[in-house]
Amino acid sequence: MQSRRYGDIQVDMRGHVALVEIRRPPHNFFDLALIRDLADAYEALDAAPECRALVLAAEGKAFCAGANFQTGSLDDTVAAGSSHLYAEAVRLFACSKPVVAAVQGPAIGGGLGLAVSADFRIAAPEARFAANFVKLGIHPGFGLTLTLPQLVGQQKAALLFYTGRRINAEEALAWGLVDQVAPQDQLREAAFRLANEMAEGAPLALQSVRKTLRRGLAEAVKAQTDHEYAEQQRLARTEDHAEGIRAVAERRAGNFRGR
Repeated sequence: MQSRRYGDIQVDMRGHVALVEIRRPPHNFFDLALIRDLADAYEALDAAPECRALVLAAEGKAFCAGANFQTGSLDDTVAAGSSHLYAEAVRLFACSKPVVAAVQGPAIGGGLGLAVSADFRIAAPEARFAANFVKLGIHPGFGLTLTLPQLVGQQKAALLFYTGRRINAEEALAWGLVDQVAPQDQLREAAFRLANEMAEGAPLALQSVRKTLRRGLAEAVKAQTDHEYAEQQRLARTEDHAEGIRAVAERRAGNFRGR
């Protein structure tokens, strides 16, 4: 398996490491098709014995800016297919091989969830991270209410969820959200260096250790996204959600009324 395309996902093998690249620049907004194609790529790489580790990267300004709410409400862009989208997301967590995310720009909302699904994150100084759901009048998704507290701790996760604040790469490094910061022009090289370091080990042992460390994670994400989906469906019908979309699009604070 040397090179293959899955919709907007490009896969290229470099020795024992696969570059999995999202190609929806500049913002790499996700939808059901993108996450399904990404999961298909992961499963194909799982079945490829020459692949021992993955580098997840993206073209454009953002790593992934989440769902494109500028084209409509959550009902229009995500919620109608969220149960299917999250089923595809669970497939990402079921991948048996380690993933290093090379985060060159913003990872926002569900895009943060995608970055957190990887085992490690290497970020450029230009990267930004935000769980901005409350600013959109909506509940977090993509399993973030499970995975983010596990990564940075309950307190810091709550701070990000409750405020919707955006943090930079250095803050993310200090919090443990990011494992390394590398200059933009050296980002992918740094990600491949880490992936190759893992790929030098015995592949069966590597996968066995990873399976132990992530034991039950995919199942837990499935249960968590079921709850997140129900909350998103409820909040998607509120006036605050519609106001949140307008406010974010207009780059202003939301005038929320609690209804």
